[in-house]
Amino acid sequence: MSTLFSPLALRRVTLPNRVVVSPMQQYMAGDDALPNDFHLQHYGRLGLGGAGLVFTEALAVSPEGRVTHHDLGIWSDDYVAALKPIVAAIAAGGAVPATQLIHAGRKGSVGRPWEGYNPLDAASAERGEAPWQTVAASAIPANPGWHVPEALDEKGIARLIAAYADGARRAAAAGFRVLDIHAAHGYLIHSFLSPIGNKREDGWGGDFDGRIRFLLEITKAVRAAWPADLPLFVRLSCIDDQPDGWTLEDSVELSRRLKALGVDVIDCSSGGLGERTTTKLISRPEGYQVPFAERIRAEAKVPTMAVGLITTPAFAESVVAEGRADLVAIGREALMNPHWPLQAARALGHDQNFGAWPPAWGWWLEKRARAAAARAPQS
Repeated sequence: MSTLFSPLALRRVTLPNRVVVSPMQQYMAGDDALPNDFHLQHYGRLGLGGAGLVFTEALAVSPEGRVTHHDLGIWSDDYVAALKPIVAAIAAGGAVPATQLIHAGRKGSVGRPWEGYNPLDAASAERGEAPWQTVAASAIPANPGWHVPEALDEKGIARLIAAYADGARRAAAAGFRVLDIHAAHGYLIHSFLSPIGNKREDGWGGDFDGRIRFLLEITKAVRAAWPADLPLFVRLSCIDDQPDGWTLEDSVELSRRLKALGVDVIDCSSGGLGERTTTKLISRPEGYQVPFAERIRAEAKVPTMAVGLITTPAFAESVVAEGRADLVAIGREALMNPHWPLQAARALGHDQNFGAWPPAWGWWLEKRARAAAARAPQS
């Protein structure tokens, strides 16, 4: 019996299995930040793949909260109707539809990754992609030569806390069943959490309690706006992996406090706040972030989701079976193979009769499997 493919109840939502498609920015919207045919096909395909929970890419809570001009948004009620077909497409495949709220902070106002991922400027404005003023905890650029963000004042902080709550209300109205607050990877909330990005001397900075205050206030507001019977996740960069940065011990303590505010799962990632020094992909071992999820789960007594280079069914099974995390999220594997969860179930002996596949596919695959078995030499 596969533990990875056992159900998990979170509040009034039951996930059919523990495989999650992680939120991944696609940068395919127009400047109106509305989903289009690409998104409908992309998320519909992922919904058919057999994962228990499928996240869309993160939705920006304000126009300046986007990373690029091509991100999806949720800063007005106009987005509710536009997102409903995406929700329906995910659910039609058997997955629970989920989304994430984001504000890019000082990492916003840039071009798309395949266009250089560089700060927008006068030349980009001539092409129809004007830069905008970014904001952060402190006026420190994300990378040398990037936009200098404006340090948020009290009014700006209050406005954005309300924007997150409004985003949660709209996500619920669109039909999403799980919500994740993106507090990682160097974006706005992370810039408040980390002593690297937060040099404030007021009540929103300084010591640990001051630096986590922004996220705690956002979480309170979101939990109040998000239906009480639906689960709430928070994505953390569990370590900065930088000298004098945010630590795993900080993440454990923050997770305790988030749990007390009604957070159901800590989504365990890492990094993203240090300067970008290379465009090369760093070679890391499979599941290199799983130890973060394991420690938070054990010490903060809160369910966790492991993410990061989880590529094989056997390893994913071991993470859940050994109690290292409650959920396993895949990203690049799902982009390359949207049927990874269904194939993992087969590899683990969970779905011997192809019952989880869409009927037209399952019937054909089972027929082929029977034919192969009939041709196999008899011992």
